[in-house]
Amino acid sequence: MQEALVIKSQSGQYTLLTENEAQVTARIRGRLKKERHDSTIVAVGDRVDWQQLDDGSHVIERVHERERALCRLKPLASGRGSRRWDRQGYLREKEQVIIANPDQVVFVVSCADPDPRLKMLDRLLVGAERQAIPALICANKIDLIGVEAARALFDIYEEIGYRVLYASALTEAGIPALREHLHDRISALIGPSGVGKSSLLNVLEPDLGQRVKAVSRVTGKGRHTTTVAELVPLEMGGWVADTPGIRALALFDLEPEEIDAYFPDIVPHVPHCQFSDCSHTVEPACAVMDALESGSIDAHRYESYVRLRQEHRKLADMYWWGIDEE
Repeated sequence: MQEALVIKSQSGQYTLLTENEAQVTARIRGRLKKERHDSTIVAVGDRVDWQQLDDGSHVIERVHERERALCRLKPLASGRGSRRWDRQGYLREKEQVIIANPDQVVFVVSCADPDPRLKMLDRLLVGAERQAIPALICANKIDLIGVEAARALFDIYEEIGYRVLYASALTEAGIPALREHLHDRISALIGPSGVGKSSLLNVLEPDLGQRVKAVSRVTGKGRHTTTVAELVPLEMGGWVADTPGIRALALFDLEPEEIDAYFPDIVPHVPHCQFSDCSHTVEPACAVMDALESGSIDAHRYESYVRLRQEHRKLADMYWWGIDEE
């Protein structure tokens, strides 16, 4: 058997980049499909073992253990969108792996036109923290408001410890730094429509934005459908993948009481709360709320935490409701 990198997935067929840089098309060995899976069996970015059969076709025999994965939840086709459990106690939703083993995720946010959606950014950063994927924030379109105004919007993230690149496809500001961060890495790009991802990519390499966009037009069909997933090679070395339509990353099996652990600016204060199960919303002697009052925690970051915790509290209640229903 030989080892390869999965660079494309389409309708049960996988394009593999082999050790000698050749590309072959393979399918999954039947026995792998029969095993119980709570996640995507084979995803773009996976390292796999494959072999050629006597009839000349190729099969994937084994998937190497993933170091990390960019995921979202794949809802039940017949469900109502809420998480439900079956009679054996298994969660009837599955984890959908968008990209396996990414070196980083690049969150592209516009400084203006459209206005930056910081609460969405906070939600995505929590997902990256949960999935242990290094995150890079690219603040694009700084030409519209100026560098100082852009830094005023995003300096809180630099203070927290995230790397922020200030860029403009128009003036090419920040492009050398972005090129350096993409070089020889597998990078997932996430950002809502209109933030200028394609323009940035085209400045990096001619027609790169068009190549990535051509894949995105297929992968973006429907809210939760991924018909085709593909890594697009960079001439300078490395791979990029666009992830259209993603508003949040999967927070699999995450209890509301754990949410604070994925806010790097909140978690240092948690041990100093009076109560070990403090929700940081109403309790007395809450170190997090004290930090909020003193300005050590940014107000909008705290609001993002509260909103996310409330959502997961509601989901947790649905879990119990589903079990009781059975």
